[in-house]
Amino acid sequence: MKSASSALSIVVVLIATACSSGPFGKKVKEPFRGNAYESNNRFFRSTGKGESSQDNIALGKANSEAKSQLASQMNTTMKQVTDQYLGQTENERAADVADKFQSLVREVMNTDLADMRKIGQEKYFNEKTKVYTVFVAYEIKKNAMFRFMKKQAKTNQKIDERQQEIIQKILDQELEKAGDDDSDK
Repeated sequence: MKSASSALSIVVVLIATACSSGPFGKKVKEPFRGNAYESNNRFFRSTGKGESSQDNIALGKANSEAKSQLASQMNTTMKQVTDQYLGQTENERAADVADKFQSLVREVMNTDLADMRKIGQEKYFNEKTKVYTVFVAYEIKKNAMFRFMKKQAKTNQKIDERQQEIIQKILDQELEKAGDDDSDK
């Protein structure tokens, strides 16, 4: 009777251990996860993780990943804005406006992202594997980025007056969505 009871206890412990980690393994909580580090109507946000035997390389990888995510969010947002505007604009010059707007987005993406701030950084060192792991989090205020794009558009010699007005209107709408109090900055 004791051996059956012991065997049953061992089976229960094994099942409980197997179930606690789930079919994919044990869930790991990484820094900078959750709502506070996700993009919203006021901020573009991103996080990055880098691993290396050198701490500066791990940091570089984390920064590169986070900045790449920010740039891709910006590009996706601007393409959605352009597509949305083209859906509303039904004239023969709409494609030309989209071309100009896309080129403006590309020019901005090739320059510094405006008002980018590091909002967190954590570094870990695993003694066993001798590997550094770095986590970083960045944010950009949407209204600052859209104001920067307005300035870029105003100085762009390739954009004619009519297209300039359309681009400014699109960016003003985005500034309004982002909660900008002063869109003329």
